[in-house]
Amino acid sequence: MKIKLSHLMIASSMMLASCSETIDENPSDPENGTGLPPVETNQANTNYAPAFAGQTRVNGVKTATPYKNTVLSSSLSSPWGITSLPDGRLLITEKGGNMRIATATGTLSGPITGLPAVNSTGQGGLLGVCVDPQFSSNRMIYWVFSENVAGGNQTSVAKGKLSASETTVENVSVIYRANPAANVGSLHYGGRILFDNTGNLMISTGERSDLSTRPLAQSVTAALGKVVRITTNGQPAAGNPTFTQSGALPELYSIGHRNPQGLAIHPVTGELWESEHGPRGGDEINRVQGGANYGWPTITYGIEYSGGVIGNGIQQQTGMQQPVYYWDPVISPSGITFYKGNNIPEWQNNLFVAALSGKHIVRLVINNNVVTGEERLLADQNQRFRDITQGTDSALYAVTDEGKLFRISRQ
Repeated sequence: MKIKLSHLMIASSMMLASCSETIDENPSDPENGTGLPPVETNQANTNYAPAFAGQTRVNGVKTATPYKNTVLSSSLSSPWGITSLPDGRLLITEKGGNMRIATATGTLSGPITGLPAVNSTGQGGLLGVCVDPQFSSNRMIYWVFSENVAGGNQTSVAKGKLSASETTVENVSVIYRANPAANVGSLHYGGRILFDNTGNLMISTGERSDLSTRPLAQSVTAALGKVVRITTNGQPAAGNPTFTQSGALPELYSIGHRNPQGLAIHPVTGELWESEHGPRGGDEINRVQGGANYGWPTITYGIEYSGGVIGNGIQQQTGMQQPVYYWDPVISPSGITFYKGNNIPEWQNNLFVAALSGKHIVRLVINNNVVTGEERLLADQNQRFRDITQGTDSALYAVTDEGKLFRISRQ
């Protein structure tokens, strides 16, 4: 899902050269993914067979164009979401409840006030953020947060207008709550938000992890473990799919998700793609189609953290969608973005995935909705990458749990 700027980071501009790393990779075949072995070499947690060739451990690729990464800032506090403002600056959420603006050189604003309180325990907090397509004229921003409510806590969506001074958000309102609230811990909120091509909001919600709430991912009467599609006023969007079961919520777009922390629109097809945390194995990339069921917890390529099978231990079932790609062992995929810039042409329409436990950025080459190559970027930085976006300058910008803001661009 951008306050008068502080000059606390002004000295950092003198250090950027020492924070930059140039990477000049040897080319393989970035178009079809051949020529290199798979990037994953560790043993899988399971012996489950993929449903089709290339669904996991596809051949590796390497970027041929020389590129570099630059640490613009190391002063963020557990950043969670990042998005571009029309003027090239970046709007960033911090898990503890703050929102900040960063310039393209890494200077950070002070905290933006006016936001509702968040429950930042565990995986909760101030999560995904996006700006209105008409932000230049209406200055509206939208975000997801974990909210304390009667009966527990839940994934909620709010909106407000960024003041002209950029110090506060005005006229804030909570426009949507993913019911039911759950008092079962502080995990699996989902939390990404973006605009689709029709001007409606797409939001990912988690199933809250607990064995008591896990089955709600399959229930159309609950908003947990879903992708929902709503208007900017929080109402079900026109044209949403119809789920035939009794009591189906009209805001539902897809069901059967575990903990989806990444959403992105394909720049050519306009389709929604999603990244999803699996349990022990079974992290997924999905091409999300309206009305579809993505299977959790009935089918999965992972197992329980204890080592036991999940449900009946099956990976395929009629009426449930297969992931386009999955990882075992996990990389913990969080934010994702498609590259649609011209700075590095071979990245065009590739999907970039921020990996937490994997501590790298994944580049997936995709042809006709099939992953044909995988690359790991910035693996030497030893950072838990939380979110990634493309800037107005065609560079990629990524934030990490450790508080860093990276810029990735052509050398």
